[in-house]
Amino acid sequence: MYKIYHNPRCKKSRAGLKYLESKGLAFEIVKYLDEGLDEKELKEIFKMMGKKPFEMIRRQEDVYKKNYKGKEFGDDEWIKIIVENPKLLNRPIVVHNGKAVWGDPPENIEEIID
Repeated sequence: MYKIYHNPRCKKSRAGLKYLESKGLAFEIVKYLDEGLDEKELKEIFKMMGKKPFEMIRRQEDVYKKNYKGKEFGDDEWIKIIVENPKLLNRPIVVHNGKAVWGDPPENIEEIID
């Protein structure tokens, strides 16, 4: 089963969801802004993606510009920051069989389709 970390208000996230639907894949939707994220889960996702937490930060968000821009944080600190401010996480993220990918553009999801 695929899992998509989704924000229904985000055009790019909706495009990723539509892409999964178009492929006829079974998936679970995680509305992470409502449900929250935990540090362990995020660490695992970034590991599966082969990305550092900072690489997945939405730098256009006001909370980033006001509180974090230009500051240096380690990976664990960025993970805590994302848990506290989940809208900083780029979306959608799709996870399947020990792999994860940022679904922007949606065609990136092909990388983890069996």
